[in-house]
Amino acid sequence: MTRDGRRRGRDETEEERADRMWAELIQEVRVAQTGVQILFGFLLTVVFQPKYARLADTDQVIYIVTVVMGACATGALVGPVSLHRLVSGHRVKPRAVRLASRMTLVGLALLLATMTSSLLLILRVATHNGYVPYLVTAVVAWYVLCWYALPLWARRHSGSED
Repeated sequence: MTRDGRRRGRDETEEERADRMWAELIQEVRVAQTGVQILFGFLLTVVFQPKYARLADTDQVIYIVTVVMGACATGALVGPVSLHRLVSGHRVKPRAVRLASRMTLVGLALLLATMTSSLLLILRVATHNGYVPYLVTAVVAWYVLCWYALPLWARRHSGSED
């Protein structure tokens, strides 16, 4: 209710809200999972390419870090599915939704890091130019704007207490 007595939001129980939030979260995770799994799959093939052995040591380290972050992002973004399966029927959905939401946020942060280091590696190998860090920084700033800044701005300006 608002201060003037008008109703805001939905009229739903905690369980109904958890059900709705779970459905929304799973749809969001499906989008992120697809992206991270495709990226991770491509990353796994790089080491088997002949050019990999000729990469500079720094580029090989960037590659290894990228693969590890991709694996961690995949784990965090698949985690909500496993969580749901293991707790289904145990009447803990509101808690499971909160935990799955946190896993998803961690997964998105790891996806951001994976995409950043992938871009860094690709541009270093493709161009060998000094502008690469600036270009990567600009792309990361774009990701941060789209993935975090605008959503947080919208949440702050929504007037919602949640």
